[in-house]
Amino acid sequence: MKRGEFHPRDVGQLNFYLSGVDEHLKTPQDNPSIGLLLCEKKDRVIAEYALRDVSKPIGISEYEL
Repeated sequence: MKRGEFHPRDVGQLNFYLSGVDEHLKTPQDNPSIGLLLCEKKDRVIAEYALRDVSKPIGISEYEL
């Protein structure tokens, strides 16, 4: 969960963490790792561009408290 608005760099950071999990924690029996990024605010177009060439499954959504 991220406090604040979405930035494209957040996708790169999450992709980095997913790669680490896949390399060091995931076993052959595990399903593919997925990334979920929850932000207070996001611009849909910026999120789409940020995810366009990412090969790992990552989702971005807004939340309200």
